[in-house]
Order: sequence, then C-alpha cells, then structure tokens
Amino acid sequence: MSNYPVQMFEYHTWASQAVLGRIKELPSSVLSQEVNSSFPTIAHALTHIYAVDKMWYMVLTGTGMPEALQACMLLNAEILSSVDEYANVFALLSEQYREWFRSQADLEQTILLDNPFAGIRQTSLAEIVLHLINHGTYHRGNVSTMLRQLGHSSTMNDYALFWYK
Repeated sequence: MSNYPVQMFEYHTWASQAVLGRIKELPSSVLSQEVNSSFPTIAHALTHIYAVDKMWYMVLTGTGMPEALQACMLLNAEILSSVDEYANVFALLSEQYREWFRSQADLEQTILLDNPFAGIRQTSLAEIVLHLINHGTYHRGNVSTMLRQLGHSSTMNDYALFWYK
C-alpha cells in the first residue's frame, strides 16, 4: 500500500456508493421516512455526510475552517429528493478529491487548522483525510441502523470487504 490516506479515501467513496446502491434498491420513500435516530431521515444523514466531506475539501484546498464550516452549514438544509441525486453529488465530490490528491506531493505536510470547536493546531493533510473517512464511516453506521429501524437490511461496507473489490 503506497499511500494509505488515498486508499482509505477510495474505501470511503466505495462504501458510500455501496450504501447508496442499497438504498436505491428500496422504495424511494425510504429517504424521507422519519425515524428516531441521530437524524430525522436517511436523507438528512446523507446530506450531513456530504456537507462535512465538502467542508473538509474546502479546508484542504485552502479555505479557512471557520469559512468552510459556515459555507457548508447551508448544505445541511439542502435535502435532496432522490438516491440518484445523492450518488451524483458524492461522485462529483470524490472526483474533486481525486484531482486534489494528484496535486499533492506530501500528505504529511501540515496546515494551521483553526477549528471553531476545538482551537488552533498544526494538522497534517493526511490527518484531515483520515478524519473525514472516520466521520463518514460513523454516519454510514447511522444509516444502516436507520434502515433496520425502517424494516430493511443495509449492505456490508466494511473496509475488509473493500480489499476484495
């Protein structure tokens, strides 16, 4: 494995598309059915994952975290109406990340991250990438739980399964 953060990002992309593929197999109403969970609907959870992925992309490409956070908080209100729309926005953002990765010579370089929730610290680009992957994994787990609450199974999207894809 030559570039662990990039490989983990590819896992993140694959896992998100796997979950979206499973949701696509279900009635379209599953996106907007209310559940008693971390998010009111699966669409809200997917929107949150996307908004945070977008926020970190903005940070990685030079926007200050306070500004990126403010810009992407508005995305949390933009609930999409179909799984295809979510698949498309996730795929487009993944391509933007891939282009960014190609332009990076050293993911261990650090930036000064001004996190409004935690303060200022030097943070490597790799740490940010691994954080966004961890965040996505956590919330894909929420989506799997929400699917079960709605009477549907989810799909396997573990990193170990990704090894074989």
